[in-house]
Amino acid sequence: MAHHTLTDADAVAAVLAGRTEEYAVLVRRYQDVLYAHAVRMVEQADDAADLVQRAFVKGFERLGRCREADRVGGWLFRILANECRDHLRSARRRDLSVHALPSLPDPAARPEAEAQEAEMRARLQDALAELDPDQKEAFVLKHVDGRPYDEISALLGVSISAAKMRVHRAREGLQTILEAYR
Repeated sequence: MAHHTLTDADAVAAVLAGRTEEYAVLVRRYQDVLYAHAVRMVEQADDAADLVQRAFVKGFERLGRCREADRVGGWLFRILANECRDHLRSARRRDLSVHALPSLPDPAARPEAEAQEAEMRARLQDALAELDPDQKEAFVLKHVDGRPYDEISALLGVSISAAKMRVHRAREGLQTILEAYR
C-alpha cells in the first residue's frame, strides 16, 4: 500500500505489526499542525520543535495505548498539549508571542496609532501569559486558531462544556487582567 494512501488506522496497525517505518506517515501528516500549535503556546520556535519531537517520540513509545487508531491525530495532539502545559508550568513563562495574536487592522502608518497598537499587543501578551495554561490553550484554540468547540473538546480530551468553560474563564481572566492595566 502506498504511504500516501494509508489511513491513520492502517499506519497505526502497520507500526504495531512491526513496520515501524510507517510511523513516518503519521509524523508527516501531523507535524505541521502540531508545530503550529506548539509555537502559539510556548512562543519559541526551538522550544516548540523540541516539544513536537518529544510528543512524537512519546506517541511512538505509547502507540499501543491509542484506543482509536483512526483518531491518532487527536491523540498525538493531546500528548503535545500535555507537553506544552508542562513546559509552561515548569518554565513559569510570562509571555506569549505576538505572532499568536489575531492581527489588528493596519493603523495606516500613523505613529500614534502604531504606538497604541504596540501598547495594546503588549498588554494582551502580558495578560495571556498570566492565564492558567489550560485556559490559555483553550483560548488559543478558539480565538487564534478559530476551532469549533467540538474540535477543541476532542483535541483536549474534555467535554464540550468543559472546553467552553475553559474559554469562558480565559475571557473573564483576560478581562480582569486588562482592566487592572487601566
